[in-house]
Amino acid sequence: MTALLASLMIATNAPAEELVMSCRTMVPADVRLDGRIILRNRKGFSQAEYGYVLTRNGGETDLVLKDASGAEVPFEKDGRILGTDVTWSDITLDYLWWDDFSFDEEREAESVHGQKCAVIVMKKGDRTVRVWVDRKTGALMQAEELAGGRPVRRLWGTRIKKFGDRWMANVMEVETLGSGHRTKITVEELK
Repeated sequence: MTALLASLMIATNAPAEELVMSCRTMVPADVRLDGRIILRNRKGFSQAEYGYVLTRNGGETDLVLKDASGAEVPFEKDGRILGTDVTWSDITLDYLWWDDFSFDEEREAESVHGQKCAVIVMKKGDRTVRVWVDRKTGALMQAEELAGGRPVRRLWGTRIKKFGDRWMANVMEVETLGSGHRTKITVEELK
């Protein structure tokens, strides 16, 4: 019991590096995720839907998208994927491996879904992403892509599920702010 309390205290006061490392360890190094990407309008009606298979093996990530007939759909890794709100960074969480990061002092101790979070700004070249990390668990709770210091896209988990011995978000929402639509990413199977 004392060790558990000590680990929670360390996590509560963890520096940015420790929180980022915690997020990285929650992303499996070798995994296969099967799920759906569903573009919906503000009223929740589906406008487009794709199946996906994301594989990560030895640090290499691959994503295959399929249409309703099961045919593979080509896409570009730069920008939004097939008109949805989802980008390569959203589905792979590649910004967690960027080396330039620091606390966002103005947003310290904000909460997401009732969880006290540390807010970390991550940068790579001209790209900036702000992430909310649960101070107790080290889990990524929310992320925003910034342009000119303002949020332009937001990702957050809406439901978690246990896959084997691993808990992870199995439903995430991604919204391009002001677009009038948002995209749901579901994880149906993890291997």
